[in-house]
Amino acid sequence: MTHTNPYRTHTAGELRAEHAGRHVRLAGWVSRRRDHGGLIFIDLRDRWGITQATFHPDNEAAFELAERLRPEWTVSVSGEVARRPPGNENPELPTGEIEVLADELEILSTSETPPFEIERERPVEEMLRLRYRYLDLRRARMRENILFRHRVVKYMRDYLTERGFVEIETPLLTASTPEGARDFLVPSRLYPGEFYALPQSPQQFKQLLMVAGFERYFQIARALRDEDQRGDRQPEHTQLDLEMSFTTQDEVLDLIEGLYTGLVEDLTRKRIARRPFPRLTYQEAMDRYGSDKPDIRFGLELRDVSEIGRDAGFKVFANAVRDGGSVRGIAVPGLGNLSRRELDELTGVAALGGAKGLAHFQVTESGLKSPVAKFFSAEQQAALREALEAQPGDWLFFVADADPVVFESLNRLRLHFRDRLDLANRDELAFLWVTDFPLFEWNEEERRIEPMHHMFTMPREEDIPLLDSDPLQVTGQLYDLVANGIELASGSIRIHRPELQKKVFEIIGLSSEEAERRFGPLLQAFRYGAPPHGGIAPGVDRLVMVLRDEPNIREVIAFPKTQAARDEMMNAPSPVAREQLEELHIRLAGRAAGD
Repeated sequence: MTHTNPYRTHTAGELRAEHAGRHVRLAGWVSRRRDHGGLIFIDLRDRWGITQATFHPDNEAAFELAERLRPEWTVSVSGEVARRPPGNENPELPTGEIEVLADELEILSTSETPPFEIERERPVEEMLRLRYRYLDLRRARMRENILFRHRVVKYMRDYLTERGFVEIETPLLTASTPEGARDFLVPSRLYPGEFYALPQSPQQFKQLLMVAGFERYFQIARALRDEDQRGDRQPEHTQLDLEMSFTTQDEVLDLIEGLYTGLVEDLTRKRIARRPFPRLTYQEAMDRYGSDKPDIRFGLELRDVSEIGRDAGFKVFANAVRDGGSVRGIAVPGLGNLSRRELDELTGVAALGGAKGLAHFQVTESGLKSPVAKFFSAEQQAALREALEAQPGDWLFFVADADPVVFESLNRLRLHFRDRLDLANRDELAFLWVTDFPLFEWNEEERRIEPMHHMFTMPREEDIPLLDSDPLQVTGQLYDLVANGIELASGSIRIHRPELQKKVFEIIGLSSEEAERRFGPLLQAFRYGAPPHGGIAPGVDRLVMVLRDEPNIREVIAFPKTQAARDEMMNAPSPVAREQLEELHIRLAGRAAGD
């Protein structure tokens, strides 16, 4: 038996000229109401679109109700579909050729005046939008962001299912493990004084699934990290998590490259700059762009002029090279004559990366023009110009310091010029792979070695002997996917041999007892025939943000936290009742026993 929907027969986005003469019923929100010469028009909005309903005073009951309508009231309207009179069509709406001549109106609920306009896309203070997120999501741009996100996730699921992957959920309540950020802890009522942790990623579980023999796993996973917030971070975010057994780095990269190519071509109008995606090693990316997530849509590549700087009379350059650092620069065309104020602003941009100064030269037909040009011979000036392939009219900018400072400062300067000179095509996606990251890095503050990405990464086979002699020279089988200066995915081939995993734990200062306590199940599983395996975790939020040209991931998440990690709509975090704390055997510091 088929039941009739009492509210609607069609959506507000599907009626067209061929439906003229049909009697229909629609339901949705009043987007706009207009009185024109005795007629009342409403734009009826639902998830699928907008249809104009017209009320004529001849239909007295419906007309009188229509006079009461206000924006955001929910209604059900029935009537006959008719072509709009010639000249009254609305080409901006897919339903713009027709209207519904209303003969019946039912008011389903009324609405208070919303705190901001919903029908028109006008700037609204973000805190207000987040407090009334359910209203913000009615607005066209936000609605389309969430619907687009659904299409992206569905595409991922279909793509991987067709290639033999199995979707498996992993626990949200697990043990606390160090994975680069603070855990969110959940107290246990049943085990006083003990805690679960929310997963920063499904890392151990997906590796255990490989030991379990599923070979190809994925899930749309929630990852929860208690870390400082920024535009592309949230306390909880979503990632496509996947793992493969008996795989290689090239196989993982080819799989994801196919996924992203299909996503872009099938769901967007953006253009992929280069295919196959270029691949740069970590060191190549740093040397050429000063960043391990470079935007390669434009040039302004870094050039190393340390050998020239070493012999120059300019002590800033010479001393930096003598102390183990470098001198690097970029050539920028199209700036014209820069004022002292403009040069000071550029120095300020470089200073954000740690630079103590910014040497600059203007290229002229007769040589280099700069306050410090006198410290360079004519031959050295010519060598600087040649090294940067500069032409008359270009400006040369140099930073001399330790490599990390040089890279960060020139990267910031490079991106500044990208935006200032509009060098990057916004409709272009310049994907690239960054590979061969160092397995470890030195933490100067804590005076210890730590993983650059995470502690489960397989070293290159030829570098394994260096684990004993020089671990900072070991290269990991690590890879990141980058687009337009944003990291979209990170992954690695994993360690699957227990003795090698223990060796890595030792290098980062994790005792065998502590390793057993935190990672015992994984180490034990490796003793039962673990296959070689690897994977990757593309971020869903960041990808949708990039594809929708949004400034931050809050714009593509239905219910995000603020920049300060608060939920303004639900008022969380917030205090809880004393009785709840007592059940969990928790007493807050500074609170008296009777409070």
